[in-house]
Amino acid sequence: MLEACVFATVLCGLFGIIFKKNLMMKIISMDVMSTGVIAFYVLVAARAGFFTPIVAGTEKGAYADPVPQAVILTAIVIGFSIQALMLVSVMKLSRDNPTLEIREIENNNTP
Repeated sequence: MLEACVFATVLCGLFGIIFKKNLMMKIISMDVMSTGVIAFYVLVAARAGFFTPIVAGTEKGAYADPVPQAVILTAIVIGFSIQALMLVSVMKLSRDNPTLEIREIENNNTP
């Protein structure tokens, strides 16, 4: 059930990127899709029965791999920086165009 919700989140973001005509809605859809992908990665990496490698005093057993956590943190930071860059670009674009609809921007900027 959780996998289906994560997959639906990714699909909602993908359909938003494809079908929305407003640039702000495309940025929000990209953020939703990114959140779904990160949630899917966490869902795949999370396994029961593993011990945290930092905790002292546990008996020997399988340890959780810390690499997926580092990858997820890196993906979150990169996603935030890309989103900030896109929002700044839309702010600059909105100064010249009264609307953020893609067709209107294309019509205003064609020679």
